[in-house]
Amino acid sequence: MDEFALIRRYFQSLQQDGLPSSVSVGIGDDCAVLNVPPDQQLVVSIDTLVEGVHFLPDTPADQLAWRILGAAVSDLAAMGATPAWLTLALTLPQAEESWISAFSAALSAATRQYNIQLVGGDTTRGPLTLTAQVHGFVKTGTALLRKGAKPGDLICVTGTLGDSRAGLDTLLNDASLDEDVAYLRRRFYRPEPRIETGQLISPFASSCIDISDGLLGDINHILEQSGVGAQINPAALPLSAELLRFAGQKKARSWALTGGEDFELCFTVPPSQWISLQSQLQHHDVQVTPVGAICEATGIQLFIECEWQMVEASGYKHF
Repeated sequence: MDEFALIRRYFQSLQQDGLPSSVSVGIGDDCAVLNVPPDQQLVVSIDTLVEGVHFLPDTPADQLAWRILGAAVSDLAAMGATPAWLTLALTLPQAEESWISAFSAALSAATRQYNIQLVGGDTTRGPLTLTAQVHGFVKTGTALLRKGAKPGDLICVTGTLGDSRAGLDTLLNDASLDEDVAYLRRRFYRPEPRIETGQLISPFASSCIDISDGLLGDINHILEQSGVGAQINPAALPLSAELLRFAGQKKARSWALTGGEDFELCFTVPPSQWISLQSQLQHHDVQVTPVGAICEATGIQLFIECEWQMVEASGYKHF
């Protein structure tokens, strides 16, 4: 099967019935023709997963589809954006139809869950690599940015941290499958982009980032962009019961700080906005936890053994 037959069979069919008004031309032409709604700005991000770097060999195709899209859409969530379009590039060692079929079916389910439209892409031969470029809309001038944190702002995170790193550990060490291991692997394979949470916090937050390289590494991006420092209390980190049972408290906290790929949101909130935000969160189904505060002194401090200690902004680095 050649490249064009592959696209027609497995990806052109992913165009949802009745294209949204933002899509004039989707898959099947040299370019997609897209429309940005009035009074909206376009936000764009791109993510790549490489076999052996971001996922283990023989990872099931359906899990890869959920993982690449979840990771990419998480960047839109961190901007407070509404997902709109997806372009996808696949580099495949071979056109194995069973693999492509499983990937395509899972991608179709994921695009519908996140309400994002596949509008184009590319396929080529080579080491297994997946690249997703996502596009979304924000009302003009309202995008959440890394710059904006001020001394006194609360540092908050969504969900629980460290689960994805534990899920990877279960795969690396071939852990016996039980309910806890199954949960941690789901958290690794299927990140849940916090789209609605990003939109909810947008009027209140002063800065935001998604946690892809670890809390310490990613909060440091906010600190550098904002010219401030941070104090974080490890005892306040939200940890799942599954993670604590699997790893114990010490390792769980370490993974929550530096493990990465949780794709939760880390954001800052001025104290004057905290009560209003709490009111909005009362009926929101995603947990939000304050874990520290922004301070004037640059760098990151952790509250360890009853004192604040400076630590390195460690996180995953490719190079």
